[in-house]
Amino acid sequence: MTARKTALVTGSTSGIGQGIAEAFAKAGLNVILNGFGDAAAIEAQRAGLERAHGVKARYDGADMSKSAAIEAMIAKADAEFGAVDILVNNAGIQHVAPVDEFPVDKWDAIIAINLSSAFHTTRCALPAMKRKGWGRVINIASAHALVASPFKSAYVSAKHGVLGLVKTLALEGAGQGVVAAAVCPGYVRTPLVENQVAAQAQAHDMPEERVLEEVILAPHAVKQLIEPDEVADVVAFLLGPTGRSFTGSAVTMDQGWSAR
Repeated sequence: MTARKTALVTGSTSGIGQGIAEAFAKAGLNVILNGFGDAAAIEAQRAGLERAHGVKARYDGADMSKSAAIEAMIAKADAEFGAVDILVNNAGIQHVAPVDEFPVDKWDAIIAINLSSAFHTTRCALPAMKRKGWGRVINIASAHALVASPFKSAYVSAKHGVLGLVKTLALEGAGQGVVAAAVCPGYVRTPLVENQVAAQAQAHDMPEERVLEEVILAPHAVKQLIEPDEVADVVAFLLGPTGRSFTGSAVTMDQGWSAR
């Protein structure tokens, strides 16, 4: 990765996105953080990246369900850095319910944040990438971009759409230096997943270790959570010279989930 390129990572104030932002800053990239959370904690994260790695780190609290906010975020990044060279679409939310009972507002929110936001960030960042003749768009999809699970209709639909967007962008970006790929992990050790484990343990009156193996990780062949830095390592690989060969691809790291 070339030093001083600029990367925007949505949903990067915790979990997978935070791990990716840390890896980018360590590699010498300017980083734009995005996400919700405690303002003091976010500022500590931002300042820590600058202090530890000597890069510029910015924070933009754009609501990823609002296209106008996304447009403003990209315009601000372009004004300061000249372009968003690397775009990682990671922001996401979840809700679980049967299709015929799925709340319409939850469906709309999941599609907006998990899928439509990736379209809006991409369409806004793409012109500058084309002008420079270089750009990388990495969408953090999921094993659910490849397989389905019951009661997750909106999430599964959004993640399948994220992969479709990557394939289309790869075709359109060919010959213009724009590479697009999706990373499809299984369950990753994030605060969201850890909260699910605790909630399921209480609901089933089971130890968390059993819930993790028998409920959360049931689709995995290997009964282990994936670590955020493992996902970050794969994203970093895709930014390197060899990564261009993966344009249009779904890079699967799901502990054997989709092998079934």
